Amino acid sequence: MDEINRAWRLLLLLTLYRIFLAAGFVVLMVSGMQPMPLASSNADVFYYSTLGYLCVSIASLYPLLHRRPHYLWQAYALTLIDILVIIVWMHSSGGVSSGVGMLLVISIANTSMISAGRISGFFAALASLAVLAEQMYSVAFGMGDRVNFSMAGLLGLTLFVTAILASVLANRARENEQLAHQRGIDLKNMSKLAEMVIQKMTTGVVLIDSQRQVVLTNWAARQLLGAHHQQTPIHLQYFSPELNVHFLRFERTQPKNTKLLIKNGTESLLMQVVRLDAFQEEEGQNHLLILEDANALAQQSQQIKLAALGRLTAGIAHEVRNPLSAISHANALLKESPDLSAQDVRLTEIVEQQTRRINRIVEDVLQLGKRDSVQAEHLRLQEWLPHFLAEFYQAVPEAESSFTFESPKQEIEGWFDPAHLRQILHNLCQNAFRHASQAQDPARVLIRFGHITEHRGYIDVYNNGPSIDPDHVDRLFEPFFTTSPKGTGLGLYISRELAQANQGELQYRSDQNNGTCFRVVFNTALVKME
Repeated sequence: MDEINRAWRLLLLLTLYRIFLAAGFVVLMVSGMQPMPLASSNADVFYYSTLGYLCVSIASLYPLLHRRPHYLWQAYALTLIDILVIIVWMHSSGGVSSGVGMLLVISIANTSMISAGRISGFFAALASLAVLAEQMYSVAFGMGDRVNFSMAGLLGLTLFVTAILASVLANRARENEQLAHQRGIDLKNMSKLAEMVIQKMTTGVVLIDSQRQVVLTNWAARQLLGAHHQQTPIHLQYFSPELNVHFLRFERTQPKNTKLLIKNGTESLLMQVVRLDAFQEEEGQNHLLILEDANALAQQSQQIKLAALGRLTAGIAHEVRNPLSAISHANALLKESPDLSAQDVRLTEIVEQQTRRINRIVEDVLQLGKRDSVQAEHLRLQEWLPHFLAEFYQAVPEAESSFTFESPKQEIEGWFDPAHLRQILHNLCQNAFRHASQAQDPARVLIRFGHITEHRGYIDVYNNGPSIDPDHVDRLFEPFFTTSPKGTGLGLYISRELAQANQGELQYRSDQNNGTCFRVVFNTALVKME
């Protein structure tokens, strides 16, 4: 469609050229100022042919503006008229020696450009024959002094060369135009693809110019910075004040390490600054800020290490269970012996207790391997937590009278693996009830949950048992650390690992009003795990 429109515009320009050329000749003839040898042989023929040519050129504007018939047919018809009129002008101006015939070159070149060489050779041949015919006419009617077959031949050759070159150039121009158009489409598609990829990236991207104007950003960056409704372009100060402070500090110090750890509210972000030398400006430089969730990166690194640890512990647990099973079986057979003394019976009971303890440690270690298979779901905590407590009361009936459950009015949806959350809360509730039972007052365990931020929620498990020794707080989540002679020291460690596998946290909190508290922090359903 663009090519056709350009052809119509070119045809209009050529028609205007014909009108101005004919009008100029008419003005020269009327004023008597025409240069020699223009109209030197027959002024009347030149004048009236020019006047007719002017009228035809003006009349050709009507079908041209209405674009009927096809532009090629109009171009061919006007070219035939050009050849006829220019030959008449040439004859009335003294023949081929007058130089008027050179106007045929312009007409043939224009036709070749419009038709793209389809019929340009035909018009070049027709014009050459017309020039030769004019020469033969002059010979036939006794005007031999005007005959110059050499110049006529050169003019014909010029017409053919013009037709060929104009066709080649027109075709080359069309090919280059089509190539440029296709490259433009490809570039546009690549731009859309790049934009789509950037928007779908889980890594935040912020492009700022030399004036610290945010030019481009993606959804992940808005999510990490909490700038959901900011429209670009916008100054970095208004887009994210925390990011602006750290970027200014980076510009002042110019550290060798381009990765910075920044705090954005409760979130930790890893910011990498990339200088875009390709977009160098006169008074500054563009920068690309790449943002990543530091907690998520730490979780990914931790998952890789624990995946290897899980495979190792699974192998060790298998090797431990085989001899442990043999010891347990041999001890059971020994207990059935009627000749055992009371001291021997006590020894078999000790062996049985310790084998059970070792078996429980093995089972706890095997739980580490399950942390990598996270199958997170939407959990409506107002509905899910009462179901969990009902299951817990069935396992520990004596705990039901000591538990209190507080539910907020606002509905909260967690994004967590239900099996992992069930195991974490079962361990916390069991520990809370055991410690609360050691208090002088009646045992009391409180469970409540709510929002920390728009994207983070919590579940708190309180108990009124004895407070934890400050010297033990830093070691609470260490594997195999326990203050109970019957404990394995793996419960809190595994619970924390499962929480981290779900991009959450397990925290110890001291509350003077409610006693000891362990908090499970999790993503709400608005923020899914990557």
